[in-house]
Amino acid sequence: MKKTIAEAHRFPEIGVPLFWPFGFALALEQATLDAAAKNIKFLDEVSKTQVERPRPAWATPNKAALQLHTMTLRDFSRGDGPPVLVLPPYAGHTSVIADFQPGQSLVATLLEHGCGRVWVADWHSATPQMKDYDVDNYLAEINVAVDAVGGRVRLVGLCQGGWCASMVAARFPAKVERLVIAGAPIDTDAGEGAIKQSAHTLPMSFYEDLVRSGGGLIKGALMLAGFKNMHPAQQYLEKFAELYEKVDDASYVGRFEAFERWYETTLDLPGAWYLQVIRSLFKENQLAKGRFVALGQTLDLKRIACPVYLLAGASDDITPPAQVFGAAPLLGTPAREVQQALAEGGHIGLFMGRKVLQQNWVPIAAWLAA
Repeated sequence: MKKTIAEAHRFPEIGVPLFWPFGFALALEQATLDAAAKNIKFLDEVSKTQVERPRPAWATPNKAALQLHTMTLRDFSRGDGPPVLVLPPYAGHTSVIADFQPGQSLVATLLEHGCGRVWVADWHSATPQMKDYDVDNYLAEINVAVDAVGGRVRLVGLCQGGWCASMVAARFPAKVERLVIAGAPIDTDAGEGAIKQSAHTLPMSFYEDLVRSGGGLIKGALMLAGFKNMHPAQQYLEKFAELYEKVDDASYVGRFEAFERWYETTLDLPGAWYLQVIRSLFKENQLAKGRFVALGQTLDLKRIACPVYLLAGASDDITPPAQVFGAAPLLGTPAREVQQALAEGGHIGLFMGRKVLQQNWVPIAAWLAA
């Protein structure tokens, strides 16, 4: 008996993109020649984006200014002005999210709206030799990067890069002139996000087992699976159904390919860093409570007195707005010098969404360049 597409989806392997060619072979045997051509094009896109994809590339010309253990410091500068250092998320994906593609580039937005000197931390995938690196290792090398671009910077921290930037500003307040915290969990007890829920529900032994399974690292592929399982229907079915419907739309396919190149390319993280973040930041909320020790000093966010800009996504389920805006009363910055903005959209779009870049990041660029 022939199986319809709906019936084919009863088989669990059909939910895994790698097996889709076989599932569709069963479900689409009766396709016309025109439909068969569309099916072949669709399956080619699935293979191209899920199996044989190239690594994501930077959209804006740049040069490697400094090679460190944790990062390559990339210089995008093409003008004058105060140095701006962008710290992208370090959560299993590449730093290319900060310079995703033309029209969706935070770096280009900054360069085109007053920030002539921009550097970005291009995080490295952790090697087995880096498994014992902790937060101190990363803060120390961020500090080296700050010195390399002039010793006094305007820091832009995205997600995990945001709490790293806040730590640097609290540890070395004289080195940070302005600070942008975008989609970053500062007060991790605030709001109701998926990361907070899992951190407070699952025991440390669970996270320790994940690190153990990776030989001392937390594998990026494992983190990606966790993110996908937050929205399984969208990640394993709906996006492929939409691709199938729009496979003849070259513009849509181009956007799909670009995003999947970034999303499916993962970085491994040091196990020590990961466990320290889970325990100290998410379970115990030490940074917000003034108990986190970094580079030999207990960090007090009240030491941050520079102008600060807080940006959150209205529908961000990774870092809910309350975790970002919860930073305001913890800072030493006068209230009149703390800007707050709530952008439309979710977490990833906060850093590369076209609308957010125009509506929110253009004003932030001007604020940074002031």
